[in-house]
Amino acid sequence: QVQLVESGGGLVQAGGSLRLSCAASGRTFSGSAMGWFRQAPGKERESVAAISWSGGSTHYADSVKGRFTISRDNTKNTVYLQMNSLKPEDTAVYYCAARRSDGLTWSPDGYDYWGQGTQVTVSS
Repeated sequence: QVQLVESGGGLVQAGGSLRLSCAASGRTFSGSAMGWFRQAPGKERESVAAISWSGGSTHYADSVKGRFTISRDNTKNTVYLQMNSLKPEDTAVYYCAARRSDGLTWSPDGYDYWGQGTQVTVSS
């Protein structure tokens, strides 16, 4: 059984930082692209960042460019999202997702496995 477990969420003041982690277990994700999504109350789930298997290709939503950094450690089957200069509008549940294949996509439909999410709340 595939499991993605996110951690690192919490409450932070505007301008602060958090680092989210997503640990994968149950199978190896060799050759798999992974991504982070978020969903705020009353809004659709949106892509935040994505990373290829090698880590050589990354994509970011315009709203987080220059503030968030996605990375991965394939020896640990873990993906990270470093979030700096956080804003109240970054408040959401953040989800980790994995594809069965490599290649970056923005669409949630392109991902095959999902974590349960971790809450990030940024106070003003």
